[in-house]
Amino acid sequence: MNADGAEQVFFEIGVVVPKRNHEHENEIYDCVEVLVDEFMKMGLKVERIHGLTEEFIKLGAPVEVLGRAAANLQIVKPTSIGMDLQFEWENVDAFLRQPDGSLFSWCERFQCYYHLIYGTINRSKSDINLTFDGKEIQWEAGKSLLHKLESEGIVKQVFPLHDEKKRKNLLRSWALKLKDCTNQPIDDIYSYFGVKIAVYFTFLGMYTRWITFPAAFGLIVDWVNFGSLQLLVLPIFLVSIVLWAVMFFQFWKRKNAALLARLQINSSVSTSQESRVLGMEWSALHSSIGLTKNLGTDKAKLKEAFQRYEWFGYLMRFRNDTIVILSIICLQLPFELCYAHLYAVIKSHIVRFGLTAIYISLIQYFTKIGGKISARLIKYEISESQEYRADSLVYKVFGLYFMQTYIGVFYHALVHRDFLTLRLLLIQRMIISQVFENLAENSLPFLKYSYKKFKAVRNEEQCGKGGSTGKVKFSSRVEKEYLKSTYSASICKELEDGLFDDFLELALQFGMIMMFACAFPSAFVFSAMGNLVEMRADALKLLVMFKRPVPRAATTIGAWLNIFQFLIMMSICTNSALLVWLYDQEGKWKIEPGLAAILIMEHVLLLIKFGFSHLVPEEPAWVRANRMKNVTQAQYMCSRQLFRSISGGEKAFAEWNAERSLHESKKTD
Repeated sequence: MNADGAEQVFFEIGVVVPKRNHEHENEIYDCVEVLVDEFMKMGLKVERIHGLTEEFIKLGAPVEVLGRAAANLQIVKPTSIGMDLQFEWENVDAFLRQPDGSLFSWCERFQCYYHLIYGTINRSKSDINLTFDGKEIQWEAGKSLLHKLESEGIVKQVFPLHDEKKRKNLLRSWALKLKDCTNQPIDDIYSYFGVKIAVYFTFLGMYTRWITFPAAFGLIVDWVNFGSLQLLVLPIFLVSIVLWAVMFFQFWKRKNAALLARLQINSSVSTSQESRVLGMEWSALHSSIGLTKNLGTDKAKLKEAFQRYEWFGYLMRFRNDTIVILSIICLQLPFELCYAHLYAVIKSHIVRFGLTAIYISLIQYFTKIGGKISARLIKYEISESQEYRADSLVYKVFGLYFMQTYIGVFYHALVHRDFLTLRLLLIQRMIISQVFENLAENSLPFLKYSYKKFKAVRNEEQCGKGGSTGKVKFSSRVEKEYLKSTYSASICKELEDGLFDDFLELALQFGMIMMFACAFPSAFVFSAMGNLVEMRADALKLLVMFKRPVPRAATTIGAWLNIFQFLIMMSICTNSALLVWLYDQEGKWKIEPGLAAILIMEHVLLLIKFGFSHLVPEEPAWVRANRMKNVTQAQYMCSRQLFRSISGGEKAFAEWNAERSLHESKKTD
């Protein structure tokens, strides 16, 4: 903001078009010139940059333009009286501002930009003939010019731009900060990247802080010789980590609720607004409208049609889940068992390490193919919302990766019962997976960017445009950003962003350390160190390696919470089985006191897992109190307005208000 309180205009959106090969005879009907003209008519600030390879159009919007767009989109924002109301530019002072002082969040601003730049509609009654580089383009009446140019391949990309000042501040205060790594500037992250990324880093920071307890306990269990009490220490360790995990996720729900309350975010409102603005409407709603139009007002037929439509959607999802499960059993399972058998037969540790590295590299490729097939299947599901489809993708892809990650470990635990080999396998898998993920996340985007930059410079030098020295350099930052990779999921870019891969990595790591905790208690130390590296690597990745991500309005970790809960339940079963095998080494399976105690402990832990959530509320008391206060204020304001409308006179309203004040004073006395 300026010194006088007005918000500065920054360039936040970039539009990429090809460079023209020759000058046009008539620039009036050149499609790029017309597009720029339309942007300026909307009040957008425009700057054009001619890069080495492409032409770039940078767009910024004054707050007044964004405000008019927000009003047209009917964006709902919190007000000073505690109510969430549709935004009105005329009453702008009634709406709360963001933590950084701006009127709109980054997600809201992006929605407004999307509405503005794709709202370049041909409002004339006839088509308009445009040209580009000698090619004729017909802009149909009532159609968006930007959509048309994208379909013609003229607009290559529309992407958010980094704000250099804010980016450098985040680099200093967050990505390059070495002290107190888990203390992150969440408000600044939210203001710059949006709520979904802020929630992810809040979760990662809290998870890293909490994991120090099982990491310290695991070191003690592994490195202190308890002698004959070792069989007693491991059950205590299992009970401790299960209680730790259950408590962590219950307190995470409280942390998430507190974060949303502090940032004044209504989760249901924000996700529905994003779906409406970005064209992600409910597919079920469109079909419902079609059913209503076809069947009219016949309630019996309409009910029957909706039921048929609903059950058909269930059958489609069941079919897709069956396909994924059968593919795991028939295609992936034999490959996994073959690897596990070879690992058990081979005696050389070096050869085993090499086999694990090759296996992880190959299976990652095949699993991604399975994930892409799952994404295609989801497109044919009848889903209630885009969020539901994204959750369906999470479950299916995690099922593939669950089999790929753990089947070899299960094989050693179930068949061989060799704790030493199992520990060695866990160490190799965790080290190789961590190295592989970091290389894939950080090195590959950098190599791609370097190659694109080298290729662009080389092509320009070959064209003889490098001047007398023959040296060509990128003069604009927007062109460098354009060459960077997009922060998107490796499986389905339409449904998920890059956080999909980050959460998948966290979930697989959590499953590895939890399900085999009794075999390798020190695994929590590997996880703690890996998370510290992951926080800084992810921060650098977002600020340096990738384009600025498109903001998403997800306010929780979504389906990943259910996956973490599933892994806790699995860890109770697997660790109990490990303790049984450790106790019953001869394989006689006699119900002796120790074995019976382990089986009873398993059932008790399962009861604790499902019962603890009812003991600790999912929201802090102050969040519930604020919500009730806002509801009370909203009811009071609505009743005042309703009474004023019904009474039709100020006198009656004044009498009613006086009676209410008298009643309140009596209640206070």
